[in-house]
Amino acid sequence: MGESREEEAVSREDMRAEWRAIVEAGEAVPGSGLAALSARMRATGNWPEDLRSAPVIIDTDIGGDADDALAVVAAARSLPRLALVLTSDETGPAVGYGERARFARYLLDLTGRTDVAVASGVSLGDTRYYCADGLVPDELPRQPADVVAAVRAVCAAVPGPVQWVGMGPLSNLALVLEAAPELAPRLHVTQMGGALNYRDPSRAEHNFRLDVPSVHKVFEAVGTGLLPTPYFVTSEVTFTSEMEVTAEHPVYGALAAPGAPAWAGLLVAHMRQWFARFHPGTIQHDALTLSAALQLPFVDFDKMPVALDGIGRTTRADTGVPVWLSLSAHYPAFMRWLSQRLDPAWEPSEAGA
Repeated sequence: MGESREEEAVSREDMRAEWRAIVEAGEAVPGSGLAALSARMRATGNWPEDLRSAPVIIDTDIGGDADDALAVVAAARSLPRLALVLTSDETGPAVGYGERARFARYLLDLTGRTDVAVASGVSLGDTRYYCADGLVPDELPRQPADVVAAVRAVCAAVPGPVQWVGMGPLSNLALVLEAAPELAPRLHVTQMGGALNYRDPSRAEHNFRLDVPSVHKVFEAVGTGLLPTPYFVTSEVTFTSEMEVTAEHPVYGALAAPGAPAWAGLLVAHMRQWFARFHPGTIQHDALTLSAALQLPFVDFDKMPVALDGIGRTTRADTGVPVWLSLSAHYPAFMRWLSQRLDPAWEPSEAGA
């Protein structure tokens, strides 16, 4: 006699199929009690995809505030499924287009991740936030500049979902949504940006205000159901001294220690430029966003309708687009996780994400 259904282990795929069957059955009989149940199930969000093996795309304005570079190294050292790094707010005429991508390529190469593709993304003109001057060898070539082709290649390599971790303005994401809308349903976006209570009420959060039209395009795609509901790690949650790395911080000390590998020395040189030109510390906005994308237990979210105004400010409004917004974070636990992955003495084979 075969095993009964009750004796079988129920997989996540089984549960996802059951969820979809109930929802679709309710939608087929409008006005029924089953339809009401289906609507409630839809309202709480789709059954979560299993993202543990999904390739990861990082979209970053690396080379400015050093938190981007620290996040990219943390991903490179602990995520075999990191597939692509795109650069946003690319350098403009004064520095030359594509310097962020060259910096990303060099940093990835030093960490041993020559397998990770890099593509230069959208430039928003000259940017004052570039602190990697003279750090990349002249002989390192420019990187490919076709964002859509790079994303298509990642999506073509595997079936199923793809994770998009946004650490800069939303320009590249908006470009992909416009040029390759068929890829949108596969993209699971976790984005650093937005704020319900930004510290300067007269303007939008930094990543949103850099390219407001692109933010509107992304919200429109979410509102129409083209793009799965994204997660936003907001400025209220990320802007805290509890995640700040200074020249006195243990993370900096480990990277600057004698005998540290070349990638660590590059991070130190980059941080020194940031400290000298802008601020004596770097807050880890982007690594926290990475941890949220990896579904680590550091950031708490709630789903709420959010409206976007003409200059990119976000407010909670019943008529807005439902998205996931961060509410709080567990900073000490997060910093222990990040510190481990940035410690040159840590062996990446010891743990996964």
